[in-house]
Amino acid sequence: MDDAVDLAIVAGVSRDGRATLADLSTATGLSVSAVQARLKRLEARGVITGYRATIDAEAAGRPLAAFIEITPLDPAQPDNAPELLEHLDAIEACHSIAGDAAYMLFVRVASPRALEDLVRDIRVAANVRTRTTVVLQTFYEHRPVVPLVGR
Repeated sequence: MDDAVDLAIVAGVSRDGRATLADLSTATGLSVSAVQARLKRLEARGVITGYRATIDAEAAGRPLAAFIEITPLDPAQPDNAPELLEHLDAIEACHSIAGDAAYMLFVRVASPRALEDLVRDIRVAANVRTRTTVVLQTFYEHRPVVPLVGR
């Protein structure tokens, strides 16, 4: 994406997924129809992969957040933990990481007891050792992904 207009469109929808075509038109100096055509092209190319609502976790009944590192008990076992844990809807994100652990999970649950139950479910489902870090306060998340110029 070396084109400044595409960069501006991507930056605009990254900051506000509900930005209107008129808003993007004003920001880029293009007509609404030109912005719409570029937006569709960016979606077709896979640059823009979707739009989503950001939900307040506490209001949704999941005020407790934690990071859970998982490490296979048997290093020879298949590396399929993401697939084995996919059914657990409390897991918001699963990242492959460098270091002692194989994956880092970000989870949201209703209570400490629910976290304990989830950790048990993760251990059983994926045959892994876990290390849990509870989040006390989040200062920011869901920050916009603004593309770098020249990439």
